[in-house]
This record gives sequence, structure tokens and C-alpha cells, in this order.
Amino acid sequence: MGEFTHFDDKGAAHMVNVGDKDITERSATATARVIMQSETLKLILDGKAKKGDVLGVARLAGIMAAKKTPDLIPLCHPLALTNVTVEFETKEDENAIDIFATCKLKGRTGVEMEALTAASIAALTIYDMCKAVDRGMEISSTRLLEKSGGKSGHYVAT
Repeated sequence: MGEFTHFDDKGAAHMVNVGDKDITERSATATARVIMQSETLKLILDGKAKKGDVLGVARLAGIMAAKKTPDLIPLCHPLALTNVTVEFETKEDENAIDIFATCKLKGRTGVEMEALTAASIAALTIYDMCKAVDRGMEISSTRLLEKSGGKSGHYVAT
């Protein structure tokens, strides 16, 4: 197991200096899940939610959130993302929507936090747009699925 990088030798939080790192292609994919009542999922899939296109708005919110990650999470570097995608997989037999957010760039630091933020905000947006009919929705399983690039190499969740 590695060491924490966001603390100096005195234990104070600091932004990691990435200036000496090589510029490489980097990518990260994160996921989150929203579990809901079957009627709520049907409203979303039929496009009948009162607030509009739930998945379209959640996709846009996730993309915007990835771009705002350094404004939301202390010590994250502002990054020039080259691509952000947010995709949804509906699981009607489980009354769930799985969210997959992928962020890419060429840079000196990874995009794991951006992908995790995108997936999280997409899930929160689904909740917000549907809470009037289903306050019992559950957001779960938020995690990094895969990352590539940089010194630490390729990671795939098991």
C-alpha cells in the first residue's frame, strides 16, 4: 500500500506538485447506481417525469460536474479534460439505473476524481428530478472501475 500524498512531512494538507510528472494519456471510468421503485423507473424510461428528460439532464449534470471537480474537492488540480462521457444502463429487473462516467485527458495527473464526481452528480440529479414521486431512492455502489495512464499504470476494479 502506498503513502498518502496530500500531506507534507508535518502532516499539513497540501496540493501535490505534479510539475515534474510526464504528460501521458489518462483515462478513468467510475460508476454509481440509483435504485428506485419500478413505477419511478417506468416514468423515466417513458419520458413522463414532470421535470423532463431525467437521463438527458443527469448526463449534462455529470459532464458539468467533471469540469467543476477542482471547485468541489479541495486539492484537486484544475484539468484540461479532452473528453467526458456519461452513459446509463437500465436494469429493469433490479429497478436500477447504473451510471458510467469516463473522463480523459493528456496531462500530468489522473482523472479519477473527475469520473467519480461525474457519476455521483449524475446519480444525485436523477434523485432530484424524481424525488417528488420516490423519496426512497437509494444511491449506491459509487466506485472507480478503471484507470489508465501515469506512473501507477493500469487499474481495473475486481
